[in-house]
Order: sequence, then C-alpha cells, then structure tokens
Amino acid sequence: QVQLVESGGGLVQPGGSLRLSCAASGFTLDDYAVGWFRQAPGKGHEGVSCISSAEGITYTRDSVKGRFIISRDYAKSTVYLQMNSLRPEDTALYYCVADFPCDETTVVATYRTKPFDSWGQGTQVTVSA
Repeated sequence: QVQLVESGGGLVQPGGSLRLSCAASGFTLDDYAVGWFRQAPGKGHEGVSCISSAEGITYTRDSVKGRFIISRDYAKSTVYLQMNSLRPEDTALYYCVADFPCDETTVVATYRTKPFDSWGQGTQVTVSA
C-alpha cells in the first residue's frame, strides 16, 4: 500500500527558503515517479515538480524553475523539494504524489480535482511578511 507523508511546511517571509520532505513507503523510488503538486485557495491542483522512477529525470514548472529543486534519497526513501526565493504566490497546500506520468505535461497542467490515486495529506506553505 502506497503511503506518502509530507513535512517541512510553515510560515516564511518572502525571499526565504523551506525544504519539504516526502517519506514514501509501500514501494521503492525506482517503482514509481514521485512529485509535488500544490493547491492555492480557490485554485486547482498545479504540478510543481516531479522526478521519474528509474531514470531520475526531473521536470519543474516554469514559474518555480531556478528556485525549486526536487531530489531523492534512496536510503531514506524520501523525496525532497528545496524551495528558495519564496514568493507570496507560492503560498499553497503542497502535496506529495506518486505513481503518475512524470513529464513536461504534468508540470504545465492545472487540475480541478486530484487527478491521480496516491496523495499525501499535504503540508501548508505560507509566504508572507
């Protein structure tokens, strides 16, 4: 059974940094792509960044490219999202998601509802002075 547990969210000032963690269980990071989606109040679910399964190819949404970096640690079965130079528009509930097509389409799309099956509970990121 796939389980995803996020941590690391919080309140940060504009220009600050946070690192989100997603602890994965029930599968290995070679089995499924893992990524981060976010939902701001009143908006849909945006693909932010993902890392493909075996190849480890990463894709990142243009609006966060150069500021957010996704990585993974096999030994800890954990995927990270390092978020730098945070902006108020990055405020959202951030979700870890597994087992979905990780490609350019995913990080361009905005979904009205959760499009895939395996989601964590989410961690809130608030960027405010």
